[in-house]
Amino acid sequence: MDSRGSILLRAAEIASVDGLEGVTIGRLAIELGMSKSGVFSHFGAKEELQLSTVHTAAEIFAREVVVAGGSLLDLSERWLDYSKRRVFPGGCFFVVTRSEFAARPGRVRNALMLFTLRWFSLLERLCGDAQMAFEVDALLTAADRFAVLYDDASAYERVRLALRARIAMPTGMERSVATPNDNSIASHASSTI
Repeated sequence: MDSRGSILLRAAEIASVDGLEGVTIGRLAIELGMSKSGVFSHFGAKEELQLSTVHTAAEIFAREVVVAGGSLLDLSERWLDYSKRRVFPGGCFFVVTRSEFAARPGRVRNALMLFTLRWFSLLERLCGDAQMAFEVDALLTAADRFAVLYDDASAYERVRLALRARIAMPTGMERSVATPNDNSIASHASSTI
């Protein structure tokens, strides 16, 4: 791998843990044993480094999750494996960074938004339903965040079961499982903080 590729791979790994704002030329130089000017010469500015990092992460994601093709369930299984294997140490690069940049206008947000729109378009094409695509992404995201936060890989199996059930469920047959007592979650959460 060339030095630019090594820099971008390490930048994506850092961003999965500390967000794209945690990716700095100085930090990369120290971690990779390079000079700051050596890292800087590849990008010129932090925003260019962040954009290149997003593109590198997208290439890795495509190779790990999308390229093999298959059904919605196949794609979901590969996504869960990608997260579980910690291709990026902080879990899914895009789950972390799209939250970080959701309310920040600019080129980095636009790149993340484009990736997310393409991802949702693929999910929707595979399942034929925009609502179900949203639910599948939400379940995958939940598995990733739960497993990372609690260091608990059982989240992946729970989501696998939920996805199989959801994919088998005819559209329009969804059942609500929320109850009127669910509003108590706020008081429970605030009492534990």
